[in-house]
Amino acid sequence: MSARTAEHIAAGEAAELEEAIARLQRPVEALLFVASEALSIPALAKLLHAHEREIAAVLQQIEAEYGERGIVLREIAGGYRFATSALARDVVEAYLLPPKTTLSTPALEALAIVANLQPVTRSEIEAIRGVNSDSVVSTLLDRGLIEEAGRKDVVGRPMQYKTTPLFLESFGLRSLDDLPELELEPGQPLEFDLGEAKA
Repeated sequence: MSARTAEHIAAGEAAELEEAIARLQRPVEALLFVASEALSIPALAKLLHAHEREIAAVLQQIEAEYGERGIVLREIAGGYRFATSALARDVVEAYLLPPKTTLSTPALEALAIVANLQPVTRSEIEAIRGVNSDSVVSTLLDRGLIEEAGRKDVVGRPMQYKTTPLFLESFGLRSLDDLPELELEPGQPLEFDLGEAKA
């Protein structure tokens, strides 16, 4: 194949991709706007009868166009969704959130344990924290940050818990792989850098 032929093919493919972006951008934006959860590239491709590489190109275009706006495109929880810009966080939270929205330190401790050791039982959470954790586990369940993950195959068959997609979204994580690494030496108790987080 000559260099000229290769250039001609590449130019044709680029033109096709530009046409696909122009055709698909508005439908993708509309789906991202109305979706109640993050939408993956395969899901968007299926909904729009398009190739995944076309959807990926559309998402890049949207991300570039919305990069400096109050609404931005975020890759989160295995998919994409519109979110408010971090620069507008304070005003959006003041409008949307009730006065008491932060998690207590005990709830953050329990959530950090579940996130890093899941699936984990209530008694395992209590063993690490050193105190009864019924209330904080109930709070995390009520807020949708953790959910039941089946029963552990031991005596008494206690319920196990794991984090939810809402946990990933609330903490701005793409996946559990984005959690910070725990660095423990043998015999060292578990300690987590909890910081301030909103739920």
